[in-house]
Amino acid sequence: MTNQPAGRLYVVATPIGNLGDISSRALHTLRTCALIAAEDTRHTGGLLKHFGIQTPMVSLHDYNELKRSPELVSRMQSGVTVALVSDAGTPGVSDPGFELVRACAAAGIEIIAVPGPCAAVAALSIGALPTDRFCFEGFLPARSAARRARLNELVVEPRTLVFYESPHRVQDMLEDCARILGPERPAAAAREITKVHETLYRGPLSQLALRAAAEADFARGEIVLVVAGAPRRAGQPAGTTGELDRVLKPLLSELPLKQAARLAAQIASVRDNEAYKRALQLKQEAGS
Repeated sequence: MTNQPAGRLYVVATPIGNLGDISSRALHTLRTCALIAAEDTRHTGGLLKHFGIQTPMVSLHDYNELKRSPELVSRMQSGVTVALVSDAGTPGVSDPGFELVRACAAAGIEIIAVPGPCAAVAALSIGALPTDRFCFEGFLPARSAARRARLNELVVEPRTLVFYESPHRVQDMLEDCARILGPERPAAAAREITKVHETLYRGPLSQLALRAAAEADFARGEIVLVVAGAPRRAGQPAGTTGELDRVLKPLLSELPLKQAARLAAQIASVRDNEAYKRALQLKQEAGS
């Protein structure tokens, strides 16, 4: 009986548009591994064909990842080396792959990153907004009420915000961002990044929302939206009345008073009763 060495999992980043962005290390990994776990085998098949790679594939997507991960782990434990890829960019970043990586980690299988393209980082690098600290939010909820509730939680986030959005929702999403985060909040929208029709739109959120409504090309292709973090007023610590008001006002326009006050208290780091009292005052002022 022989001791078969365990296989490895390679997490391989692939191009988000321009095929020239793939690294020589990624190509070597895809050629020499025993199996490729791909989000869409048809999509990855085109990439492999372009580079003359004939490694067999198996699908690993949102709907089968939990079921397929144990069998892939078992194969790696028997010595098979697997490369994980998504349709574009880095697996696990708003793409399938997390469950497989977690299962491999739990099983003690070696996991190796083969880094490369990532739409969020690419957009940050050209957005002309602060990059020293940022908050990646991925896709906001598709339903408007849930999307607005999530944006309300981010009103006072000081770090640069990064979102992904699909073409058919980008106008609604930008309008919600302008309404809740603030119409003058600086932002940049990168469309079809690294592809032939790559376009970068810069300006305040209100202007980007207007352009999305007026220009058909804006909604053609995937969007990465980079938004400046909330400004901190000079000498104003978190939890002051000004900060609380800034959180409460958009929340009160979307939620019942008690719910808005409770959420505002959490975001602005104040007591529940303080937020509730201020919410009542704002409601009374708005009604007078």
